[in-house]
Amino acid sequence: MRNQLCEALLARSSKQTMIFLTGDLGFMALEPLRDAMGNRFINAGIAEQNMVSVAAALAREGLEPWVYSIAPFCYARPFEQIRNDVSFHKLPVRLIGNGGGYAYGVMGPTHHAIEDYGVLLTLSGFKVFCPVFDEDIPLVIEKAGGWISPIYLRLGKSESPLGYIPPTYSPWRQLTSGGGKAVIAVGPLAGIYLSIFLEMPESRRPNLWAVAELPIKNTPPPKVLLSQIKEGPGLCVAEEHVQHGGFGSDLALFLINNQLAPRTFTHLYARAHHYERFGSQAYLRQQSGIDASSMLSVVC
Repeated sequence: MRNQLCEALLARSSKQTMIFLTGDLGFMALEPLRDAMGNRFINAGIAEQNMVSVAAALAREGLEPWVYSIAPFCYARPFEQIRNDVSFHKLPVRLIGNGGGYAYGVMGPTHHAIEDYGVLLTLSGFKVFCPVFDEDIPLVIEKAGGWISPIYLRLGKSESPLGYIPPTYSPWRQLTSGGGKAVIAVGPLAGIYLSIFLEMPESRRPNLWAVAELPIKNTPPPKVLLSQIKEGPGLCVAEEHVQHGGFGSDLALFLINNQLAPRTFTHLYARAHHYERFGSQAYLRQQSGIDASSMLSVVC
């Protein structure tokens, strides 16, 4: 999604209040944005704490700062500055974390972002975007650019089937329909389930939903999904994020508060930052049980 991000920000870059800060990253991808923005494109170096504080000051002055880094360096290393300088003052700083979940694979646990949105949603006022498809990026950038509180944009890799045309962007989208369980996946993880679900008979095919905005209290599930949860054979939630503080926990609390009880509830989530061996994102998903085969064993 990084190329689509560059294109969307480039389209917005004529807005003179927009400032882009990068933590010495984006080479071979963000050069068009750098060239268009000139001195409004700032390489802050490997100094993420300072970068976030500078962004907070820029937002305080009425400017529109965007902060970019590899996901764990965007939210974990400068967490104190995000908490004290951004969240406490409710400043519209837009944090862009590239490579959410296990996206950086063999680079190891220091580069895995599997507690990112859970951590940031503990802070007051934060809004999280988890785009599902490449095509989502332009509208997400437009929405984030107009937001008046802190934003975290979790970028991954679009994994929809070849030739698939996604539905128009929405916080909640139903991607498959059938007589099976309701399945909700956060962000691009939904794409890896699409192919196997589309091949299933309609009578057993799950109702696959992709959620792209958090927390639930800001964008509640649509009524049709709640009806599927209440009346269907069960519910499965999948996310490339740890269990504690994740989407699954937030959804379970929402269902309890609204007196909705699915017949069964299964939560697939990222179980560890590292295993006995290093491996690709696909390998780490398999180890955590959030890959397509693991999902198939739950819904069949």
